[in-house]
Amino acid sequence: MGEKLRVGLIGTGRIGLVHAISIDENKDCELTYVADVFIDGAKKISEQFGGKVTSDPLELINSGEVDAIVIGSPTPTHIGLIDAAIDAGVHALCEKPIDLDLKKVDAMLEKANSAKTNVSLGFNRRFDPNFESIHQRVQAGEVGTLEQLIITSRDPGPAPREYIAVSGGIFRDMTIHDFDMARYFVPNIVEVTARGANTFCDYIKDEDDFDSVNVVMRGSNDELITIINSRHAAYGYDQRLEAFGSKGMLVASNLAKTTVRSYTADHSEQREPYMEFFLERYAISYRSELARFVESVKTGKQLNPSYDDGRQALFLAEAALESAKTGKTIKL
Repeated sequence: MGEKLRVGLIGTGRIGLVHAISIDENKDCELTYVADVFIDGAKKISEQFGGKVTSDPLELINSGEVDAIVIGSPTPTHIGLIDAAIDAGVHALCEKPIDLDLKKVDAMLEKANSAKTNVSLGFNRRFDPNFESIHQRVQAGEVGTLEQLIITSRDPGPAPREYIAVSGGIFRDMTIHDFDMARYFVPNIVEVTARGANTFCDYIKDEDDFDSVNVVMRGSNDELITIINSRHAAYGYDQRLEAFGSKGMLVASNLAKTTVRSYTADHSEQREPYMEFFLERYAISYRSELARFVESVKTGKQLNPSYDDGRQALFLAEAALESAKTGKTIKL
């Protein structure tokens, strides 16, 4: 491997563009190859950030011209691309979820876990500076024994119907980030209770999915974890975290573009709206995620969420869906 990590990007949609920017900004990386079945998307990324272009991801993986790949293509392609990367001796950072079918994920588990190359999952929120700070401070004992964790995640508005139809449902698509965050703090979760509702979006209901969900989980040490999700929030992208323990509490609040607040005769305190889009809100975490991946490749350490972490988050999503559909609490 040369001084810079030669990175191939697979998938050039909106998340692919985010990864392309992160690769371009990382001094230890070089974008050498771009693949997308929609070749115009690959050409557009290549024109802006460099790299060869192909419509065949396997050509990219087996080219001998990449040390690592970032997979931002549609979910059904993920397992096959990870499999091919392992066979080619290429490191892989893959967007979530690994797949929508837990059986397919399990079939690859042993190979992924024993791979000589690094296989990482794109749960970027672990690398949000605020959430990571809370995690470090909880680990250091600042709040004492962790008793309750509350994760709030609401989108500004629902995704288009076409996306919802193939997303795998809110638990596998949206809450899966929060399942991973829950495991970041409480690795051993033993019980899941979930409830779903349809309160504002007819086409989500038509797709047999929920637009709002609440999940309560119990850890092996009786920690209680609450996840609150909605596909809409009138005030912007709602991303908060609260860790409560025997000695106190740590809270991460929503982010606005600036911290400026206004005080006049008309209002006592007014600030700018919260950020409107996940790519804007988590821009720093995507860059940090890639930096950890590069460090993992160079040091041989697993600094990003692993394939097994991806499997566990999907397992919790399946349990939550079963609970929401049956009304039962699922023991794990």
